[in-house]
Amino acid sequence: MAERLSIDDYYVEISQTVAKRSTCLRNRVGAVIVRDNHILTTGYNGAPRGLSHCLDIGCLREEQKIPSGTMHEKCRAVHAEQNAIIQAALHGIPTSGATLYCTHQPCILCTKMIINAGIKRVVFLNSYPDPNSMGFFKEAGVLVEQHVPKEQKQ
Repeated sequence: MAERLSIDDYYVEISQTVAKRSTCLRNRVGAVIVRDNHILTTGYNGAPRGLSHCLDIGCLREEQKIPSGTMHEKCRAVHAEQNAIIQAALHGIPTSGATLYCTHQPCILCTKMIINAGIKRVVFLNSYPDPNSMGFFKEAGVLVEQHVPKEQKQ
């Protein structure tokens, strides 16, 4: 008999599916905001609404050889976590007390938005080279966990 996915495995897998909509050439990132076991919003990284995507015009960060985790202002994309929070704001959905599931550890910019959005827990799959975000989360009292899928725990 097949075992049922844990709730964290379930939402992390959904974030991986959401990431498949990403238009970023470097990192395909997906995010899901959940409260009381209900999905509030999702987001993936891509250009702002109505603007050309990196898939179509190329990546400025690649062209300038900007290392991952630095100079976020040079990126055309809105990050997955930002897009999930923006979707909640656009539709009047409160995020206070929610959990954010994400394919990657949030950068410092997303970390600050997550804290201000009142999200209380972050579960991410892959690490990201931004050393400041974890300290901010700790100081703000946001619980952060790097998820290890069940099949990797065995």
